[in-house]
Amino acid sequence: MNTTLETTANPLPEELAFLGERLTAFNDADVGASERKVLAVFVRDDDGAVVAGISGYTAWGWLYVQWLWVDERLRGQHMAGRMLDAAEQEAMARGCQSAWIDTFNPNAAKVYQRQGYQTFGELADFPIGRSRIFLQKKLSPA
Repeated sequence: MNTTLETTANPLPEELAFLGERLTAFNDADVGASERKVLAVFVRDDDGAVVAGISGYTAWGWLYVQWLWVDERLRGQHMAGRMLDAAEQEAMARGCQSAWIDTFNPNAAKVYQRQGYQTFGELADFPIGRSRIFLQKKLSPA
């Protein structure tokens, strides 16, 4: 088989989908079906505009919080904690036993730690001058 190596900043969506499908099939055969399912939590103002939110997914019994954002006007009001609580409750309803999140913002890391998340790893200088902090939490019903 002849092959060529291509590097691109503009992959076709169908090529990315193909990679995802192939990796999913491999992982399913290797460790079992992930049962990956999107999970989002939104906070809306009186006009219905999103003013805070979480986006992530559940898979293999874990909740992964990929994005967490709170509008500046709502910061300091425990909105992140309320959204994490909601996401964790949904994750447990889906059968998850643990959660993880990462950040390079030291203030966000403190918020997550107050929610019961514990640091399990760090990448120094990601981005330069900061550390990317990885945190996890064992989920248990309240």
